[in-house]
Amino acid sequence: MSAIAGIIHLTKEPVPFEHGRNIMKELEKFPADDIQVWHKHNAFIGNHAQWITPESVGEQQPFYDSERQCVITADAIIDNREELFEKLQVERSNQKIMPDSQLILLAYYKWGEESPKHLVGDFAYMIWDERNQKLFGARDFSGSRTLYYYKDHERFAFCTTIMPLFTLPGVKKELNEQWMAEFLAIPVNFESVDPSSTTYKQVEQLAPSYSISVHEGRVKLKRYCYLMEDNNKLKLKSDEEYEEAFRDVFQKAVKARIRTHHNVGAHLSGGLDSGSVVSFASKALKQEGKMLNTFSYVPVDGFEDWTHKSRIADESPYIKATVNHVGNINDQYLSFADRSPFTEIDDWLDTLEMPYKFFENTFWLRGMYEQAQQKNIGVLLNGQRGNWTISWGPVLDYYANLIKKIKWIRLYQELNQYSNNIGVNKSKIMAAARKKAFPYIYGLIKAEEPFHFPMIINPEFAKQTNVFNKLQDQGIDVSLSKLPTAYEVRDRQFRQLYYWSITGAYGAKFSLRYSVWDRDPTNDLRLIKFCLSVPEDQYVRQGLDRSLVRRATKEYLPDKVRLNMRSRGVQGADGVHRMSSYWNTFIGELEQMSNDAIIGNYLNPQVIKAAIIKIKDSTNPEYAFDFDFRILMRSLIVYRFLKKHLERR
Repeated sequence: MSAIAGIIHLTKEPVPFEHGRNIMKELEKFPADDIQVWHKHNAFIGNHAQWITPESVGEQQPFYDSERQCVITADAIIDNREELFEKLQVERSNQKIMPDSQLILLAYYKWGEESPKHLVGDFAYMIWDERNQKLFGARDFSGSRTLYYYKDHERFAFCTTIMPLFTLPGVKKELNEQWMAEFLAIPVNFESVDPSSTTYKQVEQLAPSYSISVHEGRVKLKRYCYLMEDNNKLKLKSDEEYEEAFRDVFQKAVKARIRTHHNVGAHLSGGLDSGSVVSFASKALKQEGKMLNTFSYVPVDGFEDWTHKSRIADESPYIKATVNHVGNINDQYLSFADRSPFTEIDDWLDTLEMPYKFFENTFWLRGMYEQAQQKNIGVLLNGQRGNWTISWGPVLDYYANLIKKIKWIRLYQELNQYSNNIGVNKSKIMAAARKKAFPYIYGLIKAEEPFHFPMIINPEFAKQTNVFNKLQDQGIDVSLSKLPTAYEVRDRQFRQLYYWSITGAYGAKFSLRYSVWDRDPTNDLRLIKFCLSVPEDQYVRQGLDRSLVRRATKEYLPDKVRLNMRSRGVQGADGVHRMSSYWNTFIGELEQMSNDAIIGNYLNPQVIKAAIIKIKDSTNPEYAFDFDFRILMRSLIVYRFLKKHLERR
């Protein structure tokens, strides 16, 4: 794992060494095992290395191949090493010691600009082909690692983080108002429909699934991965074969991600996704003589669970059931009592270099990175993408499809089994499925006033940027009044690149800050392709939602977790409760914000003031997921960012 950086003078004029040194100096706030640079005439390439995998220890990066006259700097862990060794005919004696950066370089020699298609893992890299005066690089399919760049008619510069680029002469911190307009207008957790844009006007990012080529002053961007193009369905003979195939591909995904000479950790909740990751990882680590360290969030002492009976704020009983069943686990339960979403704002803004929306879990996410660093964790596993891969299986949407296809016998059998599993009358389930199948006929959209998410963007700013028309053209529902099916939502998750941009941004930047690589086996490219190929009736079967993972983990997870269909964990429910001692400070800053002329250029003061009036007199714990509280926290985060941004201009 590394922070990478570079400057190429397109005019072939020499790069002043101090320009490269200034970029690298900005990266010194991050821990490093080694810092190296390569500087020759019109190219400067740097690497701020953190050694995570065994092969990376002592690695030379940037690596210069004098025969081919190519130099690579890479922030990468490649997971399909064995496959690449075979395709590239790497001698067996070199396989155990070859760093991933040199493996990427060999792939480039063989496949050229098509090489990213052959790589599986988390990566961002750049290769300077000195002989041909060409720069080529790529970012992994879901953007797990970040890569930002600046270009003018004389220079092309790149870096893992944004701020070092502003050390270059002439690069200005100008706010990208189109990006900000989209950030404010989009109600859900992604920032912009343009995955190459950033908060800053002069800085772009390489989008996930894209490669970049810079040659003769021209920048060429090419998308190399399209997950939804191949719709071929897997056809196996029995349920057991599907379960075995799932275990095989999932085990490979997990095993590839525990490759480190440090300790291994994992986020662990009480659910299926993280539980499955932990179970498979624990067994694999035991064979290596290692123990898995798990980190679990629990609410702060004194918090009373206000959530619906089908939700659980404190998942520790389910977590402990997994720990006891799986074994080989050093489990830790962390509440971070002195932290809240409010106290984390400045720290997250400094690390992310941009405003963010997902404030609810920030206090424990950062806390777990700190804990992992203290325990010499090299890899911290999670199951963030599991809802769309391993634990896919939306039961009501599936039943709605059976209704529309008039498959009454299958539907009747499923309804009986599902009713028994969740303890709900069949008629209620059928009514819900009918509404899913025919929402307009059955009155699902019949409210006198359809719901609209509060618009926090200033109407004049929205008009100036034409943001609503642009978002409408992209199919974005800014009011949240529409009801897409689970299948439509999943399709967007894998088709649209912007959905996972923020996950990669915070994962890459916090991993760099704490020298802990956050890795998600449920986001493995091979696993995703497998899950997309599995027939839908494997995901909802015998009255089980998320059926495939429930069946496949029979020996891996306790039934208390594996077959739990009546309750689900909800994290961050104690967020407002944690803010009680800061409430007056919080409200005071919001009121100051609502009267600030500068923020009024971007935010809607009327909406902000109305929301403040609603919540100011009470620290009701139920505000944690209230829309008014949510828009106020988002607005405050933007306010803090803009104040800092404008002060530095």
